[in-house]
Amino acid sequence: MTLVKDIYRHSLQLPDTEKFGLRSQITRSAVSIPSNIAEGCSRRTDADFSRFLEIALGSAFELETQIILMKDLNFFDVEEYNKTITELHSLQKQINTLIQKIKNVNAKSQ
Repeated sequence: MTLVKDIYRHSLQLPDTEKFGLRSQITRSAVSIPSNIAEGCSRRTDADFSRFLEIALGSAFELETQIILMKDLNFFDVEEYNKTITELHSLQKQINTLIQKIKNVNAKSQ
């Protein structure tokens, strides 16, 4: 959720011409990450939860691409970019680790 709030703040730095382009896309990608994790938590099976985690991870990689684009277009301060991308990479690793743990638990129970 902290990352989403940071992305919303950074998206405000985009020019008004990006209101329906990059700004919209980057905020949707960011919101999709915790939203899919939350929805997955409500599912009854580990397989369903894992599927939603994979969707969240995909959104995290989509967000990474958009953040890189913002930096390349000089819409992102380099120091803030480094902080945000480091936070995002940490989140990607955490989601991936959780996916792997769920898969390992399911493999052991079979």
